[in-house]
Amino acid sequence: MALNLFKLCSGLRVLGYFMILLVGAIIAVSYYAVVVLAWGPRLLHGGMISVLAFFIVAVFHVLLVLLTWSYFMVVFRDPGSVPGNWKPILDEESMEAGGSMPSQQYVSAQPSSCPTEGMERRPCVSYCSRCQNSKPPRCHHCSVCQRCVLKMDHHCVWVVNCVGARNYKFFLLFLLYTFLETTLDTVVLLPRFIKFFGEAKNHSTSPGNLAITVLAFVINLAFGLSLLCFLVMHASLLSSNTTTIEVYEKKRTVRWKYDLGRRENFQQVFGKKKAYWFIPLFAKEDLESMPVLQGLDFPTRSDVEP
Repeated sequence: MALNLFKLCSGLRVLGYFMILLVGAIIAVSYYAVVVLAWGPRLLHGGMISVLAFFIVAVFHVLLVLLTWSYFMVVFRDPGSVPGNWKPILDEESMEAGGSMPSQQYVSAQPSSCPTEGMERRPCVSYCSRCQNSKPPRCHHCSVCQRCVLKMDHHCVWVVNCVGARNYKFFLLFLLYTFLETTLDTVVLLPRFIKFFGEAKNHSTSPGNLAITVLAFVINLAFGLSLLCFLVMHASLLSSNTTTIEVYEKKRTVRWKYDLGRRENFQQVFGKKKAYWFIPLFAKEDLESMPVLQGLDFPTRSDVEP
């Protein structure tokens, strides 16, 4: 029997469920080390130490709520699926319906489907043979999810989901708040980590508590450094309106057709309502007025040939 590699890829979803449990375990260990062992008891000491402890515990909980909220939005939010029998609206169809001219041309990965020189210019569309459906611009087939995903960035095993047009904002917020949380944990656990060897020698603290403190410090330090690299990479992609998959395609062009300037690129992911930029929600007005957030229509630069 022929081996279907795409079905093997879908087995990665099982690994993803384990990763969700791992995320929960890391949060639990960090919570116990920072709040229960290190700074929670200092709330009762009085004086400046109590004020500092209250500030640390409060910031810890705020970041924890935001990162957990963002994480579950990435896990459960559909990144964007291609509607059944989708096809691009032709210029003349849009005008007959009383609409405006489309803001972009559809570029196909299959040159044979595009018009040749001298023929009337028509929108070019890619076709997914596995989904048996046309593909909008920037759409790619995910071998793990077994479907086409709108403006697909990548499949993330940590969230058992693809990161695409409709949950990319939540993914970026998850990275940001997790980085801030792990950095905070590393800094506030550093004094106890330094005292670790003295306390272990004098047996002044139970071995279990020492082990949890050291484990939490090392894990948060490792994740903080790793997330910093991811944040820098995705900040660069966001500023140029590029997905991870499109990086190599962008290198082959002089001007990236989707790069409309940093502010416009940012708004295409986070929306225009500033009050919603740093919470894992979209404003209703943005969803209604910005088709780009739905992942089907993307404006392009006027100085780049389609």
